[in-house]
Amino acid sequence: MSDPYESWQEEKQSAWLYRVVAECERGTTRESLFNELAQAADDQAEIWLAAITQKGGQPPAAFRPDLRARVVAILTRRFKPRAMRGVLAAMKVRGMALYTQNPPHPMPLRRDDIGKRHQNGAAGNALRAGVFGVNDGLVSNAALIYGVAGAAPEPSIIVLTGVAGLLAGAFSMASGEYVSVRSQREMFEYQIGLERDELDEYPQEEAAELALIYAAKGMGAAEARRLADTLMQDPERALDTLAREELGLNPDELGSPWVAAISSFAAFTAGAALPLLPFLFGYDQALPLSIGLTALGLFAVGASMSLFTGRHALLSGLRMLGIGGAAGLATYFIGAWLGVSLG
Repeated sequence: MSDPYESWQEEKQSAWLYRVVAECERGTTRESLFNELAQAADDQAEIWLAAITQKGGQPPAAFRPDLRARVVAILTRRFKPRAMRGVLAAMKVRGMALYTQNPPHPMPLRRDDIGKRHQNGAAGNALRAGVFGVNDGLVSNAALIYGVAGAAPEPSIIVLTGVAGLLAGAFSMASGEYVSVRSQREMFEYQIGLERDELDEYPQEEAAELALIYAAKGMGAAEARRLADTLMQDPERALDTLAREELGLNPDELGSPWVAAISSFAAFTAGAALPLLPFLFGYDQALPLSIGLTALGLFAVGASMSLFTGRHALLSGLRMLGIGGAAGLATYFIGAWLGVSLG
């Protein structure tokens, strides 16, 4: 069970931010939703206040938003709630799922339907991340190798540069992915912990908030309340649904930080190794072979990206070949110019 003082502060802060969002949504149907959510958060703060006084504790001072909440409010007014939905969700502002789907997803009609629409996203996201990781490694290391090749054609220097670029890029990508996924998971675990405490403390109020969000997405008020009440009969599924629908969090998209880091390292390494291989094996015509392998790799990556963009595979492949080729040519000639100027 969380600290009642902390929970009171959280609810009052949520209510204050709800009203900021409602202010930004003035004149829309969402204005009334967020005002009702603000009132619900105030009511829940009163429950925590009652718990404090029942235990003989000193009532908290009048609520004042902290610096972080004030900064978020300023940014929300400036950039609007849709752009700030991730930050608002982390600040325990519910209903952010309204901004993530357009048009809103169909309402589940049975408890068994909850979560099914999220089950196929993780594999597609992993494949997309892998393709882009290979592309990053391929383009960045090819440009680095060809830049050095233009300035200093000695194979040993090119190999040293290519290996250094591969390792530096791969470790940078891996560490960035680890920190990113770990931060997401920590935020998710914190928010879920708060939701679990609130479900234990006032399940009916949580059901009412969930019903408001379903109603805002187009479901009839009576049907929305019936579905919310049904979900509350299964605490674990209720918790999962509250995370998705109130906080806009998707547990299925938060994998292991170590798996993300290793996958990112492997994808970048696979791409970065391609232009380096002919130099590693000491072929006489290493540079033309490297250019050929890089061109094939760029075309293959571009064609693979068509799976996510919907464009024709041939056009996507040629576009990526043109972009990567231009980067390689530019760095080669810049390297050659620097080699002459500094030599």
